[in-house]
Amino acid sequence: MSTNIFYTVITIVLTFMLVKTISFSIGKIADVKGVSRRRLFYIIKFFNIMIYISLFIVIATIWGVKFNGLMVFLSSIFAVIGIALFAQWSILSNLTSSIIIFFTFPARVGDRVKVLDGDDSITGEIKEITPFQIEIEDDEHNIILYPNNLFLQKPIVKLAKKSKEKTPTH
Repeated sequence: MSTNIFYTVITIVLTFMLVKTISFSIGKIADVKGVSRRRLFYIIKFFNIMIYISLFIVIATIWGVKFNGLMVFLSSIFAVIGIALFAQWSILSNLTSSIIIFFTFPARVGDRVKVLDGDDSITGEIKEITPFQIEIEDDEHNIILYPNNLFLQKPIVKLAKKSKEKTPTH
């Protein structure tokens, strides 16, 4: 019993240290890439949820929780969720794409891009990158919500910023 308490306390302390370390590291990456605070919040929240789920499983294992009945229940729940998500696979795809975009995508908020999609190509400035879509403002000031997963699948041209033309003074 006392060893279970000891291992539980150690696990919780190590988990909080891991959360702080990962949050700090992701924050540093965000600073280097010039990522917005809102986007950083979503990415850190995603990683924290995964870590806390892992913490729950480890603590349950330390205390000898029998997973037999729980596994049947969870597999039933996951089957229902899986069927629901199969119809909405793009939700998971967009969340995953958001993480990939955070760590690897060369364009940032404020960059002008052209998404090459045949006759449906989009040109504009990236206003925000959310967990599900990228908000692009076109030249007519319309906001286009483009799904993250499609943004990774389509060719993207990073355009030079529009410069204000100066009128010559005589």
